[in-house]
Amino acid sequence: METTKTRVMLAELTLIEPLLGTLAGDPNIATEFILSKHPDGQVQADEVESLGKVKEKASTIFSRNADNQPILWDYQVKGFFKSACKAMIETDTFTKAELKEVRLTSYLHKRTIDTQLFIAPRRLVLRLPDGVDENNLDFLERPLRGETMRGERISLARSEMCPAGTKLKCQIIVLNDKLFPFISRWLDYGKLNGLGQWRNSGMGRFSWKEIKSNG
Repeated sequence: METTKTRVMLAELTLIEPLLGTLAGDPNIATEFILSKHPDGQVQADEVESLGKVKEKASTIFSRNADNQPILWDYQVKGFFKSACKAMIETDTFTKAELKEVRLTSYLHKRTIDTQLFIAPRRLVLRLPDGVDENNLDFLERPLRGETMRGERISLARSEMCPAGTKLKCQIIVLNDKLFPFISRWLDYGKLNGLGQWRNSGMGRFSWKEIKSNG
């Protein structure tokens, strides 16, 4: 019987376009948002506390660690992998048989990524370029258009922003080594469609490099 093994990659991501914060500055709204996005359907106390010193009730911001550095959470990167995997499936690069073997079909890929792929550490520090003040990040404002029963509605969105050149490091832990070759494809997708808000406009795109792998 063929066996699989756990493999670990240490990767560094570098933003090639600014990344927008996704967490509402109002703690009450932020709690509801985290609950809606969290894979476990539960809000952890440290996630609400991570709002830190930035208070922007009408804006979206970054979570912060104890040193007030902006961070992403592990499950946000895992969410990116799900989107990248879906795009890969829809390109028909692999046959249905190949995808079924590793449980990356349209119906199974989310569960497979949730149960067999993990990101560490939990808090991923966004290391800003030299000269950028982590306590005074720029904000991006842009109009949002939506169709309502009363016609088109335009509102203003305002988001805290980490600039291009920001880096983060993460461990990617894969319990089934047959999934490992797909990781590079998903990370490559980050040059086209990245992390965070408004990514379909090009925000949050990144390049990456492998720093270390155990196999």
